[in-house]
Amino acid sequence: MSADYFASFDKITYAGPEATSELSYRYYDKDRVVLGKRMEDHLRFAVCMWHTFCWPGNDIFGAGTFQRPWLSGPADAKAAASKRANALSFVEKLDVPFYCFHDVDVMEPANTAAEHMAHLADAVDHLEELQQKHGRKLLWGTANLFSHPRFAAGGATNPDPEVYAFGAMQVRGALDATHRLGGSGYVLWGGREGYETLLNTNLGRELDNFGRFLSLVVEHKHKIGFKGTILIEPKPHEPTKHQYDFDTATVYGFLKRYGLENEVKVNIEANHATLSGHTFEHELAMATTLGIFGSIDANRGDHQNGWDTDQFPNSVEELTLALIEVIRAGGFTDGGFNFDSKVRRQSVDAEDLFHGHVGAIDVVARGLLNAAALIEDGRLDAFRAERYAGWTGELGQLVHAPATSLADIADLAIARDLRPAPKSGKQERLENLINRFI
Repeated sequence: MSADYFASFDKITYAGPEATSELSYRYYDKDRVVLGKRMEDHLRFAVCMWHTFCWPGNDIFGAGTFQRPWLSGPADAKAAASKRANALSFVEKLDVPFYCFHDVDVMEPANTAAEHMAHLADAVDHLEELQQKHGRKLLWGTANLFSHPRFAAGGATNPDPEVYAFGAMQVRGALDATHRLGGSGYVLWGGREGYETLLNTNLGRELDNFGRFLSLVVEHKHKIGFKGTILIEPKPHEPTKHQYDFDTATVYGFLKRYGLENEVKVNIEANHATLSGHTFEHELAMATTLGIFGSIDANRGDHQNGWDTDQFPNSVEELTLALIEVIRAGGFTDGGFNFDSKVRRQSVDAEDLFHGHVGAIDVVARGLLNAAALIEDGRLDAFRAERYAGWTGELGQLVHAPATSLADIADLAIARDLRPAPKSGKQERLENLINRFI
């Protein structure tokens, strides 16, 4: 990118809740200790390459609206790719520790498998230099198996084994690159791993191919000594009518079927959660319960739009509820909050990129502070513990005793003449409690 594109912007710093500057953090104080851990270590923020630096501002009705120096035309594709990689200067000015990328975000376009690997190798050399220069790290990498026309019917679920093999080449390259760059994880985003119509789809074949693909990825991870986490990002639909990674519960069933539940975790995206009919916090709680919580893509959708709008998060309430689940899960190990978010098509100025990220970072930070205060207050967790207290008593333990049968429990209910009465769930009281902290 042009060396002076962000030259007029100072490094974003913490200025406190009363700050008047719009480009400063009011709540994100990276060195503040919350529940025994620095805020930066709690949240592990990352900037994504694809929406922040690769999206030209187009939609299905119109061309791109952004005039960025790194969005050069095809004749200057190699230089454009190099300029996009320099986005780490933006990450440094935000003063967040991580970034994320797809293979094609940072490399010159390729027509053949050999070209792809050569161009990716050049890009990785460049990224390695830039990470050192800007003091930033890679949260996770991934391969784009959905944008090119060859992947119209998916990558790992494509009916053509040649496309499957091309996808395997890309994933191997991106996983190797992630390992070399010190990435904390590797994500498989199955943007087209699904189907449009059952009339031309062999579900069993596609699921088995997908399971085989993921197993091979895990094998390669261990072969090269990559210590990071392999992640799947659940998504219900769009662009594909029905995707095999619909939500966290569906992904867990898939992992169990192919014996991968101890090898793969999930990267939860807020907008995908709501598109699947769930809340963001539900998906996080489900992932924690199933033991597959890994990382987060932070964004939001539009309640009046069923599309994946990928807007920057701006709801303190939503992030407070989400951070309660993250804290209950013990926090991140090698995951983090990646802003899979993009400015709107009309937000064409350089400063808009800062405003989007600064506001979102502060919203997440406020959510963390609220969640920590609620947990330290204790009333929320105390009520839940009291509500389920019976399960630690005699009857609850009897139900789970290995020798207990259904008939044993039924006979006990008759013998004790049990007449249980409804007990209030106190939902309104608990919602009021949350709002007092927000």
